[in-house]
Amino acid sequence: MISYLSASYICPVAVAPLKEGVIAVDSSGLILQILTATEAAGKGITDVKFHEGILVPGFVNTHCHLELSHLKGKIGKHTGLPRFVEQIIRQRQADEQEQIEAMKSADREMYAQGIVAVGDISNKLISKAVKEISNIYYHTFIETMGFNPQKAVEIIEAAKMMKAAFHPLNASVVPHAPYSVSDNLFAEICREAELHQDLISIHNQETQEENEFFEHKSGSFLKLYEFLGLNIDFFKATGKSSLCNYLPKLSATLKTLLVHNTFSSAADLDFAQKTHPDLYWCLCPNANLYIENKLPELPLFLEAGLKITLGTDSLASNDQLSIVEEMKTLQEHFQLPLSKLLEWATINGAEFLGIEDRFGSLVVGKTPGINLLEFVEKDGEMRITGQIKRLA
Repeated sequence: MISYLSASYICPVAVAPLKEGVIAVDSSGLILQILTATEAAGKGITDVKFHEGILVPGFVNTHCHLELSHLKGKIGKHTGLPRFVEQIIRQRQADEQEQIEAMKSADREMYAQGIVAVGDISNKLISKAVKEISNIYYHTFIETMGFNPQKAVEIIEAAKMMKAAFHPLNASVVPHAPYSVSDNLFAEICREAELHQDLISIHNQETQEENEFFEHKSGSFLKLYEFLGLNIDFFKATGKSSLCNYLPKLSATLKTLLVHNTFSSAADLDFAQKTHPDLYWCLCPNANLYIENKLPELPLFLEAGLKITLGTDSLASNDQLSIVEEMKTLQEHFQLPLSKLLEWATINGAEFLGIEDRFGSLVVGKTPGINLLEFVEKDGEMRITGQIKRLA
């Protein structure tokens, strides 16, 4: 059965918006035609369902922690990252069924919010059962950590076993963050990733404390290591920022997602572009405000012309899992055209995950999902209100 959808505007992302256009879609969500109103009338198409708003592709959430869904509302805001990590460690253990039910609820929430694909961080296998029955496409990042260089081989072998256990779902082994991965473990992860040409994701410069640790071996991370019972006498400060320390340890031949980037400087961005040719930069603005009450210096990212994607982080660090709310927050803090926000929320994420043949833009032959966004016009620009309805 073919349905004909129309709206005030269609924003395919790949091309310019189409006013009052018509999309023909079958029951599976496959786009069969995209027509102007005149073309649709010329073909005798009259059973068109018109909506007030904007038709856009399904959203791609490139950074989520589904496993932490049971921690919603349990960790206070504005704690700073080291304290936040400590609270996660203290509270993440819970009844398995409670965790599964929380993940199912979060998965349903993302689907209702128009999200069609997710890059999800996992430390355990528990999310597999939820992902296998989900209507959302998942790529699982097996998060690997260990600051003790002597345990690198043991840690990578355990991560490889977990990756195999996630099969047939797509998964890759990745570093957690520069402050939690030894040089030896970085090398092991790099070898594994290059062998399988895997995607890489890493938390980057989410707090100024991260830079202080690498530059001066000072700040709150020292207390975190003490809490964890880790002896870090072997670590020597380098006087360089976190990103400048770790990025050369990752393979420059693999697509790599840097997540958060809240405290990345212009010098960091310049170094990154010269060091790695295939970087994507994920912004999670609501989580940044939740934890550090700080947003990335977005004008620097725009000036550098970086490939930006959007993520929600987890319900431990966010009030909801909605890419629309991430877009709305960026819209409220920066002067950004809707076309740019949609690019970050759809096609860039799809390209990073390697699923742009199905998702990311409204194109004939794709099944990208179709969302209806409410908008208002202000100063000649379309601005979203945050209201969304999934149509396909």
